[in-house]
Amino acid sequence: MRRLALAALLFLAGCGVNEMLSKPVDYKSAGKQQLPTLEVPPDLTTPARDSRYVMPETGKQSATLSGYQAERQEQAKNTNAVLPQPDRMRVERAGSERWLVVQGDPPEKLWPLVKDFWQENGFILALDLPEAGVMETDWAENRAKIPQDFIRNFLGKILDSVYSTSERDKFRTRLERTADGKGTEIYISHRGMQEVYENNRTVDKTVWQPRDPDPGLEAEFLRRLMVRLGTQDEKARQIAANPLSVEKRAELAGDSLKLFEPFDRAWRRVGLALDRVGFTVEDRDRQQGLYFVRYADPDAAAGKKDDRGFISRLLNRDSKVKAEQYRVVVKQNPDGSQVNVFNKDGGSDSTGTAKRILTLLLEQLK
Repeated sequence: MRRLALAALLFLAGCGVNEMLSKPVDYKSAGKQQLPTLEVPPDLTTPARDSRYVMPETGKQSATLSGYQAERQEQAKNTNAVLPQPDRMRVERAGSERWLVVQGDPPEKLWPLVKDFWQENGFILALDLPEAGVMETDWAENRAKIPQDFIRNFLGKILDSVYSTSERDKFRTRLERTADGKGTEIYISHRGMQEVYENNRTVDKTVWQPRDPDPGLEAEFLRRLMVRLGTQDEKARQIAANPLSVEKRAELAGDSLKLFEPFDRAWRRVGLALDRVGFTVEDRDRQQGLYFVRYADPDAAAGKKDDRGFISRLLNRDSKVKAEQYRVVVKQNPDGSQVNVFNKDGGSDSTGTAKRILTLLLEQLK
């Protein structure tokens, strides 16, 4: 009974906060438990963090403690040397899109560093495909958005599980090789869901609905990633605040989407647009310029418009519309590149869904 009373008191206190507080992001993946830190007994010494699971060099017949410690120090130096040079990093921007360019370091070198970055920021990786250059976090909540009122601060972490936000976020990271093949372009795309109250005649409940991507969150994690890769925090802020603008435009031309940029850039931007909107990308073939995606078109099935937003209808998990497979094709043309959408067999789409997909991509690429 006391627990219920405390929970009710905390709920009422939290309801008084109507504005979002400006605080740093502090994510916690859904279902991830915070376990207490292990304490070392006073009569024992704390082991070095980087030497607990490392065996001495096996090629030698014997090893001394001093020699082993010297080798560990040398390995630590080499580990630091793996980080990219800060002066080789820059942020480029086209419209609301930003991405990090790391010169001189290929994707396979940066992959483990980027993976560690997300885990250090409180995320669980739900997708880890180094061969495809794609990783995606699980849904997580930004704990920094929880109101920090008097009662919340007084109770501290005792009833931390009682507090929860109505929003969840996930991030997809795509690593692509630069056009010269010597560097890496890192794209971070955000997807968000929001819990809303749904009232009908039979039952009152809450449902999760998609919300628009947040370019600000994408930019913030690009900045944090620069710091993780070796850039000083102040310099990373300056780079993120002053990205190198890249002039890019897109327009619809009949049944095609024209991009005024070469194939390499167009391919990467189309992939980022698909990630941001939330298409299910089942496979891709860069040599053929193909993305194999699944999309459920509620307009085509119902034969009329829905009152909900386009992105909400696209990502609505309660929809009974069957998702169909489509091919998104990116190819070079004399003016730059063009994008076409075909059905699963590679033929023309007669339902009008392909045009709607192109329109959705245009919103992200223009």
